[in-house]
Amino acid sequence: MSCTRTAVVLTAALTFLRIVIGLHFFLEGSSHLRDPSWSSAGFRKSAVGPLASFLKTDLPETGDWKGTLGSVRSADAADVADAADDWRSSIIEEWKMLGERRETVLSRSGWAAPAGWPEMSSAALRAADKKLASMLDYSNEGLLDYCRQVIRLKTTEKLAMARDVPFMRDRIADKERELTGQKNGWMEEANAVGRELVSAWNEPLSAEERRITDTAVEPTRLWRADRFVSWSLTTIGACLVIGVFTKFNAIGGVFFLLSVVASQPFWLPAAQVTYDQWVEIAGLLVLASVPLGAWAGIDAFLVPILKKFCPLKACCSSKK
Repeated sequence: MSCTRTAVVLTAALTFLRIVIGLHFFLEGSSHLRDPSWSSAGFRKSAVGPLASFLKTDLPETGDWKGTLGSVRSADAADVADAADDWRSSIIEEWKMLGERRETVLSRSGWAAPAGWPEMSSAALRAADKKLASMLDYSNEGLLDYCRQVIRLKTTEKLAMARDVPFMRDRIADKERELTGQKNGWMEEANAVGRELVSAWNEPLSAEERRITDTAVEPTRLWRADRFVSWSLTTIGACLVIGVFTKFNAIGGVFFLLSVVASQPFWLPAAQVTYDQWVEIAGLLVLASVPLGAWAGIDAFLVPILKKFCPLKACCSSKK
């Protein structure tokens, strides 16, 4: 009798664990889906260790920063000025393409361009280009200092002591965060000019026409990745709560959490604390190691049906 009571208590405790972890996954994923402004950019920017470069690959950039100011090999003022001008040109090209896509989606909806629209649109683009050029002229000294620090940092990273001395690793990590903040600041200033340009383009449009132009903004790779992760978290959480394919979804949750803790290796000084993730990994491994879904979940009804129609049933029977 005591064994039966113990089994009931254990099943209830594990079921409670499954539901709590499932609710955490479901609420996190669904909150991301409900919030259109949510992005994993902050998490990716803070990544350190072996996965850092991979996670930062999909971070959105304003213009071709990597191919211009991000790849300057000389600290010469003329070279930096040329790179800044190339970056400005890449941003203007992006704005031109956005304007063309906006006009395309509006034309498909039956929109008739108001009188003088091409001239007004071109004038707004020229004004934005002028503001961007003024911003870069004002930031000329800052950009020059930034490029010099990037070149100096790359040289330091190649030194043996940069890998072996903890103090040097800390300094390199701090400098990377500082330079990333500077870069993001200039990008945000350029984005502010771009928002002003869009506002100028939207001025003669109605509310419905403005809503239509929103579809002209192409989703980034980061947006697609964020939506995939959000839907995955929501699905894993819902399945754990109701006990559907419990083991499969528990392992899926483990892999997701492992990707999080792998981006913050605990042995690196700049890594963030990941105790909570490790606790949930342990809980999910427990859920994946016991047939909990068959005890207290929809798997109790679903698994027998799947076994009945399993195409490998004959193979499994022969092995027995």
